[in-house]
Amino acid sequence: MSEILQYVHKDGFFHRLHPFTKILFIIIVSVICVLATGIPFLIVMVAALLAVAYISHLHREMIQQLRLVLLMSVVFIIITVLTMPNGTTLGYLIPQGVPLIGGAVPVTVGGIGIGLILALRFMVLIFAFQLFLISTQPRDLVHAMEKLHMPVDYILMFVIALRFIPTLQIEGKRIHEAQLARGYNPGTGMLGKIRSVAPIVVPLVSNALLRSTVLGLTIDMRGYRTGTRTHVRERRFGNGDYAMMSGLAVVAAGFVVLVIFAPGLTF
Repeated sequence: MSEILQYVHKDGFFHRLHPFTKILFIIIVSVICVLATGIPFLIVMVAALLAVAYISHLHREMIQQLRLVLLMSVVFIIITVLTMPNGTTLGYLIPQGVPLIGGAVPVTVGGIGIGLILALRFMVLIFAFQLFLISTQPRDLVHAMEKLHMPVDYILMFVIALRFIPTLQIEGKRIHEAQLARGYNPGTGMLGKIRSVAPIVVPLVSNALLRSTVLGLTIDMRGYRTGTRTHVRERRFGNGDYAMMSGLAVVAAGFVVLVIFAPGLTF
């Protein structure tokens, strides 16, 4: 399985876009996703993002992370069903025949609906940000954030945090494989996975602290505080950027028009 949020070296449509175009894509998709409350509309958004990933030759990386996204979506639905009962009751997680606590956790149509909406929103946001991050080199992201006049310290923290996610994933996988090679057997099933977490977390945190110390020394040695920065190359807007921005403008305008002039429709 590929690493989470790791840049993928390819020459697809999304890779050739300017970082500003991708940021505009993230903003528009996020706003529409948050404002939308219709399940069919959100499903169409998820399908559209997967289609964009296929056109950009990034569908394999998206599908490889689909298992984790679906697992988190199921967790969202379960939490919503447990905490936000609303509407017609379909059944109970605890049968009514159980003494004292029977019928205490109702499963309602409203709870499932809200859970599906939150899960689909989560999928849209994750897929959109994943498309942006796996197709944008860190240096291009830094340059774009600098042009937006963001503080350099915050840019550095953001980029380091993103880079540490796949690094920690790779390190955790290596630690787990090393323990299995030494004969460690946490067991099978869900209980075995829970038991295998603690032996991985302790060395993983220790290695992360060591990496952070080395990273701090490296930053100082490379003259981070000198204030002088140079760029090897500057990205320029191309025909694909103008086409994408035009398409995003049409989608945003169409969504606003439908919301204003067709309030009866559910989006």
